[in-house]
Amino acid sequence: MGAAPGGFGGATQQLIVAARSACHDVVVASKSLMRSVTEAEWLMLAETKRAALADLDEDALLALHARARRARTKYVKQYRRKASARVAEVGGRGTARPKNRRAADKAEAFEKALARVSTALAAAARSSAAELRAQRLATARDKGGTGPGEVVDDVATRRPKPAGKGRAASKKTPISRKNVAATKSGGARRQVKRDSR
Repeated sequence: MGAAPGGFGGATQQLIVAARSACHDVVVASKSLMRSVTEAEWLMLAETKRAALADLDEDALLALHARARRARTKYVKQYRRKASARVAEVGGRGTARPKNRRAADKAEAFEKALARVSTALAAAARSSAAELRAQRLATARDKGGTGPGEVVDDVATRRPKPAGKGRAASKKTPISRKNVAATKSGGARRQVKRDSR
């Protein structure tokens, strides 16, 4: 098995080995990235594995999502800053990119981690919404509804109002939207002209 990257302790080493073992849930792909990730980052990436996400409730997923988003944003910003600084040195973005590969790999790893957490959070939110909906429907069914039956019948038998003339009855067409936009932009141009005097 060998020593863990960075000389990490036993529990962290087990998480790293577990992170490497799942083929569908690879946390880190390159060796250079394995050497550049700290223990806290390893733990963060291991928390975003599907098996670990399955045990979390919606609130814990929200907290993890916020942490993953912050980490992703941090490493993407670092990558962009380093890349833009190198462009001046090297003379072009294409030649600067390979020299910034490790930062790009780190940003990509955290991007994938955020995607996994987002997917799990969306699934948890859908299931909790379905549970709440079922609960509300059961409550409404037990109470016998929320209003008199005549209201429903009245709405179903009511004739649609005839379309009248004028602005309220007209449907928004592409040409009408264009005219509204042209009017707004013309007004904005006139206002700018007045303000510049």
